[in-house]
Amino acid sequence: MATRPKPPAVDGARAALLTPALLIVTLGALAPVLVIALYSILTPGDYGGVSWTVSFQNWLNVIAERDFLTDEMTLAAAHLEIFWRSVKLAFLTTLLTFIFGFPAAYFIATRPPHRRDLWLMLIMLPFWTNLLIRIFAVMQLIRNDGIINNLLLSIGAIEAPIQMLYTEFAVLVGMTYLYLPLMVLPIYASMERFDFSLAEAGYDLYAPRLRVLQQVILPAIKPGIIAGSILVFIPSLGDYVVARVLGGGKQLMLGNLIGMQFGELRNWPLGAALSLTLLAIVAVAMVIYVRTAGAEEEPHG
Repeated sequence: MATRPKPPAVDGARAALLTPALLIVTLGALAPVLVIALYSILTPGDYGGVSWTVSFQNWLNVIAERDFLTDEMTLAAAHLEIFWRSVKLAFLTTLLTFIFGFPAAYFIATRPPHRRDLWLMLIMLPFWTNLLIRIFAVMQLIRNDGIINNLLLSIGAIEAPIQMLYTEFAVLVGMTYLYLPLMVLPIYASMERFDFSLAEAGYDLYAPRLRVLQQVILPAIKPGIIAGSILVFIPSLGDYVVARVLGGGKQLMLGNLIGMQFGELRNWPLGAALSLTLLAIVAVAMVIYVRTAGAEEEPHG
């Protein structure tokens, strides 16, 4: 059985050249996480900040809270509700961006090569606009006296405005709109390399279009789907601005809860523990998602 060749060893000169970059990456990525980890096991200061006394109470406070009257520990219902809302909205955002992003990527990939750049530019165009402006544009659509409600009232479809703003629906719509390009571009990159003659062969063999989609196209572009899902799920899970503006402070997500601990409540250790909890949720979701996708590909590999 052939053995895989070993990668060439890095000599001293190359190691010396790589050292500055490795130090920058290490300090930029690892150092902040270590600081947050240190803060998470300290005691909150009297007026904010931290007191240099080791305590693991902050990690307990992530999912539990102490009753002021009975001094008993109970589950932190508010935290658990925010955890569930964040995961649910992040998953639904990923699903909706795929539902809308896959047809868009397919459409662009099947256009003549000289026209694809124009369609890609239209997909990227929202990124040229400030984030808050795009969020306020969504607000103009879904508020009580916004475009959608006024249109429905004018055609007699409803008798009173529908409350869409400051709801989970508003947050979901805002995140789907903002992160849709992050799903379209990776899928398009995979689909552009796809040989569409394989799909034509399936049609020639009288396979239904749905079956060709399931058994030919989707398996071939799975890397793009995985990449797009990760790019959408991670920022959606920790979103702060959309939930703050379109949720109106009523639909808090993990990002808002963490921001409150470092801001208004000045409980830095609890905020650090919540930040690491968010990091752990993202890491677990990525590992499960990538391993599941890899396990599905093994029988075909």
